[in-house]
Amino acid sequence: MGIPVIGCDCPVCLSESSHNRRLRPSGLIRCDGKYFMIDCGPDFRQQALRCRIDHLDALLLTHTHYDHIAGIDDLRPYFFKNNRSLPCLLSEGSFQELKKHYDYLFDNRASRSSPRLQYEVLKDFGAIDVEGLHVKYFSFNQCEMKVMGFRIGDFAYITDIRRYSDEIFLFLEGVQQLVVSAISHTASKAHLSIKEAIAFANKAKARQTWLTHIGHHVDHEAMSPLLPANIHMGYDGLEFKINL
Repeated sequence: MGIPVIGCDCPVCLSESSHNRRLRPSGLIRCDGKYFMIDCGPDFRQQALRCRIDHLDALLLTHTHYDHIAGIDDLRPYFFKNNRSLPCLLSEGSFQELKKHYDYLFDNRASRSSPRLQYEVLKDFGAIDVEGLHVKYFSFNQCEMKVMGFRIGDFAYITDIRRYSDEIFLFLEGVQQLVVSAISHTASKAHLSIKEAIAFANKAKARQTWLTHIGHHVDHEAMSPLLPANIHMGYDGLEFKINL
């Protein structure tokens, strides 16, 4: 829901800390002048302006829950600027869901002002090259929704994970930088708890792990000192280098 949550007066939502001001999570990979976006949520426009994203070369979608796709219409400026389709990596299930929610993106009769996506439907596990970037991908589940995770060089991005097979760890061998979601101290039917996310990161043997998708029950400053040395709270605007 983003933090502060509308109408909430909990200590985190009322906090003045910038680390407790959290937009819906996504990621941006910068490589050789090209920009690759992971998810495009309802805060995408604000994030794109803040980070001065003047172009995009591909979109990688983890899944089609609202907080990960609701900014798709805000891709229009890139289409106007470049007048070409944007490659989009996604699962078969996400492809079908997009057809339901954004049917006009699939209608050839639709206005040319609509953002045009060039879809590449992914299998459950594999690898693909997109615009010169080598991407490994793997799948897991959040309730009944299939979610894709992405591995780029020594970096992996995993959000909204709840159920998974051990095959996922084959794709995480040698990972140095890991982003993984953890909703709060308590697990839910759709998200790992912080404790479970730490255990997942340890099993993956990641050198550094950043927690994302944190809910408003967790204060950044209070939680950070309690984490292991190689586990960190993510925050809006976080940047780090990865090796491809």
